[in-house]
Amino acid sequence: MLGDLPPWLTDGPPALSLADYGLPDDLESEPGRSGSRRAGPAGGWNAERAASNDQRPATDPLPVLIAAELAGEAVPSRPWLVPELIPDRTVSLIYGDGAAGKSLLALQLAVAVATGSDWPCGLPDVGPAIYLSAEDDRDELHRRLADICRAKGIDLADLDNLHLLPLAGKDAVLGTAIGSTVMKTERLKQIRQYAASVQPRLIVLDTLADLFAGNENDRTQARQFIGFLRGLAIDLQCAVLMLAHPSLDGLRSGTGASGSTGWSNSVRARLFLERVKSEDDSEPDPDLRRLSVKKANYAQAGQDILLRWRAGVFVPDGTGIGGLDKMAAERRAEEVFVTLLRQFGREGRSVSPAPSSSYAPRVFAAHPGAKGCTARHLSGAMDRLLAAGEIRIEEHGPASRRRTRIIPST
Repeated sequence: MLGDLPPWLTDGPPALSLADYGLPDDLESEPGRSGSRRAGPAGGWNAERAASNDQRPATDPLPVLIAAELAGEAVPSRPWLVPELIPDRTVSLIYGDGAAGKSLLALQLAVAVATGSDWPCGLPDVGPAIYLSAEDDRDELHRRLADICRAKGIDLADLDNLHLLPLAGKDAVLGTAIGSTVMKTERLKQIRQYAASVQPRLIVLDTLADLFAGNENDRTQARQFIGFLRGLAIDLQCAVLMLAHPSLDGLRSGTGASGSTGWSNSVRARLFLERVKSEDDSEPDPDLRRLSVKKANYAQAGQDILLRWRAGVFVPDGTGIGGLDKMAAERRAEEVFVTLLRQFGREGRSVSPAPSSSYAPRVFAAHPGAKGCTARHLSGAMDRLLAAGEIRIEEHGPASRRRTRIIPST
């Protein structure tokens, strides 16, 4: 015989109060019901609450779409911020080593979006832009914007669509890791609330190392953080562009990547800005940069764009395009520009040499007669034609509201 059993085993579990479970006593009875319930594990309040939870849906309804239902609907066009380069309503990454110029290039993009002007790498969509900088303070942003405006021929007062968030030296963390889970910070909630009031076309986040307080080598954390930013892009119908530094391996291999593959796999486009070096790792032209498309879910990857630093800004550089191909592309763009300029003149329509709604390269690039020429190609053609004297700028309109337009020289 094992002897007498203890009372707690023969009599069953004792009746416990909710206070024994750390719950308030006023939950002993629920409104509209009489009597008390035992809160112990054998049943009572806990069992009823568990049964109630079982009947409650755990997640949102499962979205189901029968593919045949799409028949007859117009196929939606893919939204871009910068055609074939930076997709809209999702997250893209630009990697670049320190002092390569990724912050400047991204700030030039923000200005181009906010003013409806060209960017050295393409012609972006137009609208408000938010630029969050955790690296550069107010004075440095001021200096860079002054250079950008000088190069574009515009005034700082024209940047009323550009919203700067200078967070250098301040708390800029948007996501912090607790174990394997990434949590949104109050700063991210602040930015989301402000962005909702602005309705931007672009949000630039500079830079990943300052914004993410977690393990960059953890794939799960990387995907969660990018997921937060993708939700921001989808909800606000804008592009989110985050800047990051490559690892030493990323620099040596030429991929420009860093940390877990989760970063590259989670974004829809990844670009790499680097200095152009020779085979012996020397830098024969310190002002030359190459922007490479390392990943493009919706466009062709592998293309390179050469840029040159000049007077505080980046400008397109054609030194990497060889011989006859370059000459043919430039000649075609010039022919398209002149042809469309004459056609617009016959139709009584004017185009402007300055960033505006009638900016000639943008207007011509959208015309059916552009023959595949992009706004960037046509912008270069305009500059060459002006320098050659084949087109010229004239003022027109009443004295109280003079404007400039481009016309053929002959």
